Amino acid sequence: MANIGCPVEKLGMSQVFSNDGSSIPVTVLRVLDSEICSMKTHEKHGYSAAVLKYKFGKKLKLKELRFLSNLHSYKVGDKVDASSFKGCSFIDVSGSSIGKGFAGSMKRHNFAGLEASHGVSVSHRSHGSTGNRAYPGRVFKGKKMSGHMGDRNVTSQNLSVFEIDEELGLLVVMGSVPGHRHSLLFVTDSVKKPFLNA
Repeated sequence: MANIGCPVEKLGMSQVFSNDGSSIPVTVLRVLDSEICSMKTHEKHGYSAAVLKYKFGKKLKLKELRFLSNLHSYKVGDKVDASSFKGCSFIDVSGSSIGKGFAGSMKRHNFAGLEASHGVSVSHRSHGSTGNRAYPGRVFKGKKMSGHMGDRNVTSQNLSVFEIDEELGLLVVMGSVPGHRHSLLFVTDSVKKPFLNA
């Protein structure tokens, strides 16, 4: 039975070593014990979803997980924990990225900047022109300029599951995931490699 997905807490990053001695970065996630408290169906609500009840910190929260093809395998009252990831090879991890505050165009959008040679006067880290001529006489919405960076919902896809510790409720995945330490994230089966999670 495929995993329905669940909330996790990011504990931090570590590394493991392969047989040839190379270092592999991994992220340790603590699976929060969840319980299905409600089910939504196409017949009654117009879509399929499961509503999870879990505790993060001192608060009791709810999370609705949609677009699940295996909802017929679950019912109200089922528990979701680390053992639910048995046989799962790849997962997607979603959460808010770390906020970077106000950032310039070079850092925010990876611009190269202007030439660092003679003739460029105090414009080395400039983003260049922003508009056109008298028409349209304004800057179009969505122009890549300076502004708030980070603190957005990000999904890391196709992360390999390295190890599952059912006793401690830990999930170790290869690579990095969004968010800072002890942040709340959500893990679901990989949507781009479903045939490997069957």
